[in-house]
Amino acid sequence: MNILMVGDIVGSPGRKMFARVVGQMRQRGAVDVVVANAENTAGGRGASRVNIEELLDAGADVLTMGDHTWDQKDIIPFFEHEKRIIRPANFAPGCPGRGIVSVDTPKGRVSVMNLVGRVFMPPADCPFRTADTLLSKEPNLGKVILVDLHAEATSEKIAMGRYLDGRVSAVVGTHTHVQTSDETILPKKTAYLTDLGMTGSKDSVLGRDLASVLSKFVTGMPSKFEIAEDGVALEGAMIDVDETTGRARKIVRLRELMDHVK
Repeated sequence: MNILMVGDIVGSPGRKMFARVVGQMRQRGAVDVVVANAENTAGGRGASRVNIEELLDAGADVLTMGDHTWDQKDIIPFFEHEKRIIRPANFAPGCPGRGIVSVDTPKGRVSVMNLVGRVFMPPADCPFRTADTLLSKEPNLGKVILVDLHAEATSEKIAMGRYLDGRVSAVVGTHTHVQTSDETILPKKTAYLTDLGMTGSKDSVLGRDLASVLSKFVTGMPSKFEIAEDGVALEGAMIDVDETTGRARKIVRLRELMDHVK
């Protein structure tokens, strides 16, 4: 089973790049499952219902979120309607939506778990204990289980990879928008990457226009961060998983570049 996991999609350029690359990969049969982080799709903060429908139509099987989950209010009731978008499972009890979902594909069932870190992040329940609870109590997860840990600290992500090694097929990080180069298959056959990176403008500061961000840093004055549009890339990882055992066989970083996406 060939699985594409895509880093934080930022704004309209990121959405368009995602649609183009995933469409091409689907057309040539290069990918069986697509999971993407969508928490920056609405102008860099959160995701709207329209954004989510656009990405699902473009080929995403599951969309994950993060600390900006509730920034766009129109998405809140959508979590009860559309099961293919999930939010961190370790948000406070009573939040709308779910933190894990299972989807059936031609090559078997795939379950995706979304967690948020606690180091340098807003308050949340323990992601490690939450993962334990979901893995022990959720029925019929299937052999292939993917985890998106949306977190700031590399140490927390590495620790989660080691903690879940052998119990899930892959643990990948999102949130920092900077792709790391530590992709590996852990000793018990779980694929791991500290951060998938970003799908958006690389000629930017984390997907935002250079001038507006530099103004904030240099002057200290408030500045609206516009979405940058040039040098657009899709970043993520391709993961090869044995669908009969759930064990990962290979993980390869992916970066597809384009000068401008219209």
